[in-house]
Amino acid sequence: MEYTVQKLAQLAGVSSRTLRYYDQIGILTPARVNSSGYRIYGQKEVDRLQQILFYRELGIALETIKEIMTAPSFDAEKALKEHREQLLEKRKQLDLLITNVEKTIASTEGRMDMSDQEKFEGFKKKMIDENQRKYGKEIREKYGQETVNQSNAKLMNMSQEDYEAVTKLEAEVREALAEAFATGDPAGEQAQKAAELHKRWLTYYWTEYSKEAHAGLAQMYVDDERFTAYYDKEQPGMAAFLRDAIHIYTGQK
Repeated sequence: MEYTVQKLAQLAGVSSRTLRYYDQIGILTPARVNSSGYRIYGQKEVDRLQQILFYRELGIALETIKEIMTAPSFDAEKALKEHREQLLEKRKQLDLLITNVEKTIASTEGRMDMSDQEKFEGFKKKMIDENQRKYGKEIREKYGQETVNQSNAKLMNMSQEDYEAVTKLEAEVREALAEAFATGDPAGEQAQKAAELHKRWLTYYWTEYSKEAHAGLAQMYVDDERFTAYYDKEQPGMAAFLRDAIHIYTGQK
């Protein structure tokens, strides 16, 4: 089967404009252009579009998808198996959230009691899954499978009070960091306060704290562009500033 832009768009449930954009950025080019100037897509392109949409469904940025799929080492069969595993994980997360909602309804109607810990299980599982999807490979390589698994288990067992406290603490870290960044001094009192708050935030997730691990994580904020983007989205250079402040705080330069 061969498809024009319009027919492939209808088949895949995307817009013709999307397919033209994919061609423009080089992630999905047509098999050929016919004598009338129409883009024509064959089976290979259909399969490639399916891969792209799989990645998009998992929330992966288009630029990252392009890097993955245009890499010489890209293996379509392996990618499909990875998609399957990720979608199964996503289904587990949705099933847990559905169960959580059903329990909450039953609790509201007085048909069952629901513990405070149960109320937050779905949200905590979502947080773990999102972190695994975004940073899991790098974190596991850096700190080891056991350490990451223990950290995830600690999060899942977190009480309602702890969950609320760590959420509030995260906001305090960002506020303190913004104030410290304005001073331009990573060794200053405000920057060191931000580093101390960051340490306290980490201890909610880590089963064991060390200055070396804290400093290593701070360095990753600069070395990994995804972490850098998270901290730099409000002020460019904030990730590096936090790294410097934590390195001074821990004495691990």
